[in-house]
Amino acid sequence: MKTKPNRITKVVKEHRIKPSSETSTGPFKLPELPYPANALEPHIDRRTMEIHHDKHHGTYVANLNNAILGTNAENLSIEDICINISSHPVAVRNNGGGHYNHSLFWTIMSPKGGGSPHGALLDAINDSFGSFEEFKKQFSSAASNRFGSGWVWLIITKDKLTISSTPNQDNPLMDVAEVKGFPILGMDVWEHAYYLKYQNRRADYIASFWNVINWDKVANRFTTSKS
Repeated sequence: MKTKPNRITKVVKEHRIKPSSETSTGPFKLPELPYPANALEPHIDRRTMEIHHDKHHGTYVANLNNAILGTNAENLSIEDICINISSHPVAVRNNGGGHYNHSLFWTIMSPKGGGSPHGALLDAINDSFGSFEEFKKQFSSAASNRFGSGWVWLIITKDKLTISSTPNQDNPLMDVAEVKGFPILGMDVWEHAYYLKYQNRRADYIASFWNVINWDKVANRFTTSKS
């Protein structure tokens, strides 16, 4: 389970979801949701998904394209931008992170999600955390204790699975991250991800999130990262 930058970039590119057919004024495009906006109900409501995807993620894409206009970053992948984020302006960090994070977020949820992982991923979780239930406890705690806006991640780093948390739209690929690694699961704990349904009850949103995790997708990211 190597996490060298060139390996991370290769692995992430293998999991990139297709962009939408919508027109764009720059190289990056808003990816399509892999399911209808209401598909995750009752856990995540349709209106939240529409605003979160179309408005918030769409704005990150538009702002990222504007921020890199006329620079060499127009020719870089979003992975390369994240991995070397310290060399880019703060607008690229915020909006590039927002684009990468959300592109991953949509794909690791599914209307047929929930339950628990199996096979090699479950074995790795048990090895790293003692049990799946203990992993859930630690991951949920990290999400609850993320002050303000940010993300919680399950990542591969130093040949093991680790839970990490990043502020704002940072992610573990970034060279500024406190804990670096390849993310296989990410949870958005910005209020816009849950406020319409759950208001200030982040704990309820966290509990519901376990019902929509696409463990097959997470396992695929895990398995690919090892090859």
